[in-house]
Formats: sequence, C-alpha cells, structure tokens
Amino acid sequence: MDTNRPRPSAAANGGCRFQAILFDLDGTLLDTIDDLRDAMNLVLRQMGHATHPREAYKYFVGNGMEVLARRSLPAAARDQPTVARCVALMREEYGRRWRQRTRPYEGISELLTTLRGLGMRLAVLSNKPHDLTLATVEHFFPDRPFTIVRGAKDDVPKKPDPTGALQVAKLLGIAPPATLYLGDTSIDMQTARAAAMYPVGAAWGFRTPEELQASGAAAIIGHPLELVGLAEQMTCIPDEPHESQKNRSADGDPQ
Repeated sequence: MDTNRPRPSAAANGGCRFQAILFDLDGTLLDTIDDLRDAMNLVLRQMGHATHPREAYKYFVGNGMEVLARRSLPAAARDQPTVARCVALMREEYGRRWRQRTRPYEGISELLTTLRGLGMRLAVLSNKPHDLTLATVEHFFPDRPFTIVRGAKDDVPKKPDPTGALQVAKLLGIAPPATLYLGDTSIDMQTARAAAMYPVGAAWGFRTPEELQASGAAAIIGHPLELVGLAEQMTCIPDEPHESQKNRSADGDPQ
C-alpha cells in the first residue's frame, strides 16, 4: 500500500535489523468487531439504552473495556456506578460470545508462519483484559506462535502508555528500536512511538489509513503479508546487546 512515506532503512532503525514484532490483537490479528458489537448491544438493551451500529464500535473499542462502556452509554448515563455495571455485564456477556463470529484476518496465519521461519520473535499486546486476551489467542492460534501474550492488567497502564510495550521488549530480550509494532489505531501508533519501536499501520483493521498516518505510522500496509518485506529489510545486527538482553527476566510469560 503506497502511503508516500519513505521505506525503512537500517540507518533509520538505529543500524539494526528487526528481530521482534509486537502485534495488537483486535483489528490487527483478529476481526473481533461483530462479537464486541453483539455483546455490548445486548448489554445496552438490558440496561434500557439505545444500541449502536457496527461501524460505531470501530471507534468505541481500543482503549479497554471501561472506555468502551463509557463511549457506548448515552452521555446522561456515564456516571461511575453505571459504567461499572456496564463493564461487569459486558465482561459476562462477551465472555460467552467472544468466539462466535471472530476470525483471523485473511493472510494472518500465513504471515505468522513466515515470520517464525525468519526467526522473528513474536508477541501480542492488547488493551483487552488479560484473561480474555490469553483465551482468545490460545483459541485462534493453537500452534502458539507468540513468545509473550499480554492483555490489560491492573498494575500496568493501558496503551498508549508505552510501559507494557517496553516490558514485552525487555522480556523478549530485544531492543525497542529492533522491534516492529503492527496495529490498526492511533493508540497503537502512539504506543510504538513512545516506546521507540517502528510503527506500522494495519489498513485492514478498524480505523482508516488517514488516522494511522496522522498518528505517526512510519509505514501503512494493506495486507498482512506486506509486513514480511518490511521485516526483511533490516540486515545490520547490533554489535552490543540491549540492556534488556543483559537483564532478561525469568518470568517471560511464554505463551
């Protein structure tokens, strides 16, 4: 997909090749929007509120369950007790239907197989609750291609805060500049930039290429397999290990 942006070079990436790829989940690896819409609309009906169309949910999701609830509720019903009730009902309802209509995007399975063949370390970082993130990845990717899978945890700020992304890089033992970050929203591009990773926008996801470009995408691709060409361009391996490689944690959350 031509976005008139310069293609990456070893010099632009600190003189190293990409060694790891960090993926967003919803809208990047998996098309989850129908299950999210169906679950939240059922909750809204239970609470006596109006429902929303599919396209609206593409802009409601991305910042975690509480923000999804707040955006879905009418403005007059966004007090904290009501939002908390909506979140609780949503977790329950989505927990029953998260795999009914969700599917990997076309080309994702082939992409993951190809990247593993290239020796890339693969990881997932999502603002979806951690338990649901684990269950979703384990169900749709049973061959376990990811070294680390992380969802939202109470003790780690959600994206676009870079803390989670930096923790994943440290556990992988890969320097952030040698990590390519693929996501489909401005939240992902901001996270990648803040973590000093290489931000790539997934144009097949929930948001537009214009949003991805405006929020700092260094490249935007229209099909998952286009990522292979970006990943292979880096040929210069760093001479010295990154600090995260020297102090790699023993609890690497291998998935």
